[in-house]
Amino acid sequence: MPLAHGVGTRGDLPVPVEYAALAAGLVLVLTFVLLGVLWRTPRLRGAAAGRPLPEPPRLLGPILRAVATVLAVAVVVVGFTGPPETPDNLAPWTLYVVFWVGLVPASLLLGPVWRVLNPLRALHLLLARVLRIDPAGRGVPARVGLWPAAGVLGVFGWLELAAPEPADPRLVAACLTGYAVIQVCAALVLGRDWFAHGDGFEVWSTLLGALAPLGRRGDGRLVLRNPLDGLETVRPRPGLTAVVLVLLGTTAFDGLSRSELWPLRGTLWATVGLVGATALVTALWLLGTRRPDPVRGEDRAPLPRAFAHTLVPIAAGYAIAHYFSLLVFDGQQVVVLLGWREAVDYTVVGVGAIAAVQLGAIVLGHVAAAVAAHERAVRLFPSAVALRIQYPILASMVILTCVAVALVLAP
Repeated sequence: MPLAHGVGTRGDLPVPVEYAALAAGLVLVLTFVLLGVLWRTPRLRGAAAGRPLPEPPRLLGPILRAVATVLAVAVVVVGFTGPPETPDNLAPWTLYVVFWVGLVPASLLLGPVWRVLNPLRALHLLLARVLRIDPAGRGVPARVGLWPAAGVLGVFGWLELAAPEPADPRLVAACLTGYAVIQVCAALVLGRDWFAHGDGFEVWSTLLGALAPLGRRGDGRLVLRNPLDGLETVRPRPGLTAVVLVLLGTTAFDGLSRSELWPLRGTLWATVGLVGATALVTALWLLGTRRPDPVRGEDRAPLPRAFAHTLVPIAAGYAIAHYFSLLVFDGQQVVVLLGWREAVDYTVVGVGAIAAVQLGAIVLGHVAAAVAAHERAVRLFPSAVALRIQYPILASMVILTCVAVALVLAP
């Protein structure tokens, strides 16, 4: 892919990679010990938490969605009719950098922004009115869960990391058009709720939005809250584990493929590596949550699903670590193509600062995951059992932490 993935992001810490990985693992273990001593009962309030804030103007959402729809159409048109060379066409830079990478910080700060902006929802509503179809449709069966979104994110990961010429502007425009047709057709049959199940980008934004300081309380009020309270509102659903594991596996292979540890090239090897990385991450998580009996209480889900929400901050941390420099540097290419700047400025952030952001994002993501796992455990089990349940989960998190640090910082 011609886009400059992770410019200047490797080997930038003033300490060896192995020491950084060891320190990150020790921070996670220390966090677990402190939680076991100081956090013996549930403390997070979930959907009941938050300080009320003034509501935004009612027309703000429709206006923003209309603007997003116009911009999405413009990107597709530019992809089909603009310059055929990737460096000169806005479409691939907008999709892979501004949208895909930018969606992470936007959702972490403001909540599920793509649910508000999603042009596909606007297109579906328009077609439903024209065709005189009930926008609610038949409804999405509960057993479907988030499995379609997991499939979408897996295919997008393959497109980005394994497909031949993934940044070709014509291919980008064709993929966006095909995706819109499939998603809107599904929504016309199953209803507008389909997007919360089948649009992988909206699902990803919504999961990240659970960690945002801005959110909706259980009564619908806009509130300022502790992000961990927001994470506690993520309930077990079919496919939730698959969504986050696909994201983790994709990001892990992205880091691996850009290091000297993966010398193999070509679509076939990239596909093998992508599937293998996802399978390894999945196996590690299943081993960490291997207790087979169902969780008691309101969740009534196997442990991998009951604790799946704890993977969200880990996935967020990985995304920030891997794509921070891509957003900072390659994001400027859009400004250059629009004529607002002559060239990309590679001095805006130093390599040391990039490495610090990478390491901090990974560690903070795993610490947040450890807190969320402990909270869920003490809610579902007696104190002694809750600690024993977390031992294998902690082990899997420590391994993920050390591997993540090694992948983003190793040359």
